[in-house]
Amino acid sequence: MSGTITSILELERLERDIFRGNAIETTLVRTFGGQVASQSLAAAGRTTEPEFVVHSLHGYFLRPGDPSIPTVYLVDRIRDGHSFVTRRVRAVQDGRAIFTMAASFHHGDEGIEHQDTIPDVPDPLSLPHVTDGGDPEQLWIAREWPQWDLRFVPRDRVEPLGGSAGRQQLWFRSLEELPDDPMFHVCTLAYLSDISLLNTARAAHPPGQLLQLASLDHAMWFLRPFRADDWLLYDQLAPSSAEGRSLTQGRIFDRSGTLVAAVTQEGLTRHLHE
Repeated sequence: MSGTITSILELERLERDIFRGNAIETTLVRTFGGQVASQSLAAAGRTTEPEFVVHSLHGYFLRPGDPSIPTVYLVDRIRDGHSFVTRRVRAVQDGRAIFTMAASFHHGDEGIEHQDTIPDVPDPLSLPHVTDGGDPEQLWIAREWPQWDLRFVPRDRVEPLGGSAGRQQLWFRSLEELPDDPMFHVCTLAYLSDISLLNTARAAHPPGQLLQLASLDHAMWFLRPFRADDWLLYDQLAPSSAEGRSLTQGRIFDRSGTLVAAVTQEGLTRHLHE
């Protein structure tokens, strides 16, 4: 199973802009993509001033990571401006890059405001925990991430979105009480945002198909403050699958209906033949 998010985000500073993340116990044969993304973002945040808040990240998964060895994060200070700060991060194992990310930080300004409305979904406490369902995929998620309260909206209660091919919804929160540092919550959300998004592509197809799934890239926009130890709704869509790849998108709302983040990911979803 994976470690606690606190242990995952504890990076050792080796040099001014070089950090090392610990190897984390897991049942996965490859390093979890959310772990690499969250540690990369944490490393970038360690090189910025507190008044700058991360508002976006764009990452590419280049090679499978080895979960049994640490990962080194090399931060490049691309820009230090008055309103925006930009960082580029390379995650390295055994001398080879496994992930690269650009992150942008903003000193907030005043401007127009609007947001989408939260979907009409059941309250999280009215839904069963993933350990209480019979879905093998959800039971595996529960075993790998026991530190999280995860509650999927049943497929027959997910309202189709006009024109959308596939959709699933997940309520989640950390069972561990997290520090008050807003950057810690952003990194935590980057971690968990990779947990189920690509699987949304399966929702548009009959069950039982053998697929090779792997994240290829990952982009996030952090829109408003939130806490990852309070309930968050992950509304996930799969607008397209073709050429062995699937495009997936997510909107993340807090329990009060505030839109706090948005996610887009493309992943490998090619057929496996027995």
